This record gives sequence, C-alpha cells and structure tokens, in this order.
Amino acid sequence: MTVDLERVESASAAETEALGARIAERLGPGDVVLVSGEVGAGKTTLIRGACRALGVTDPVTSPTFTIGQRYGGGRLPVSHLDLYRLAGLEGEDPALLEDYLRADSVAFVEWPAAGAEGLGQPTFTVRLAHLDEGRRVVEIEH
Repeated sequence: MTVDLERVESASAAETEALGARIAERLGPGDVVLVSGEVGAGKTTLIRGACRALGVTDPVTSPTFTIGQRYGGGRLPVSHLDLYRLAGLEGEDPALLEDYLRADSVAFVEWPAAGAEGLGQPTFTVRLAHLDEGRRVVEIEH
C-alpha cells in the first residue's frame, strides 16, 4: 500500500479550517480521520473546517469531557471524538466507540492513541504541530 504524505504550513485559524475543508471533500461514509497534536495546535479548528464543508451548521467544539459528539444535517452525519481523558480502552465499556464509528458517517478522532486498537484503519492521519507563535505545520497522511 502506498502512503501519500502532504506537509502544509498554516498561519491562521482560517487556513487550518480550509485544510479541514479540503480533507472533507475526499471523505465518504465509514471514513475515519485521526487527528493528533499538542494542546492548542489546531485539532478542533481543522475538524470545524471539515464539518463546515460537510454541511454541519451546529457549533463544533472539542468534546473533551463527553468523549464524543454527533452532528447531522449535512452531506453526511459526523462524529467527533476526543479521547484525551482516556489512557486506553482497557476497562472501558466495549461499546464506547460504537455510536461514533458507524458505516453511515464520518468520524474525526482527536487524541487517537488511547483508542488505537478500536479505531480500525484510518482514511487520513493528520498531525499538527506548532512552528512558532502563529504558524503550524500540518502533515496529512492518506
């Protein structure tokens, strides 16, 4: 299997959202996008841009304290998970991710390392990192 890696710099929230929108153009039902990066790197901003491109009009915020959020009303249903608070899936309800990883929707997963064994093969893996105060580098693996 060939892996494509794209490396892009972003200098603003608008540019990061636009990258999310570009990713969304290539998504279909059942796709999973893993999004990692340090706190404040722009993970939720990128996902917000993807959600807007998919037609989500509800506010898109990080579901850190609820684990997941589902959005409808767009081209596809969207699941947005944040696994930051989990050390792993061991000891968690086996059905924890089932409501979010569905064949009819797209799923975006922040802090995916905690759920690695239950997330399956991602369609995209996105890594964000700070370059300096205003710029980020975004790596998109497909």
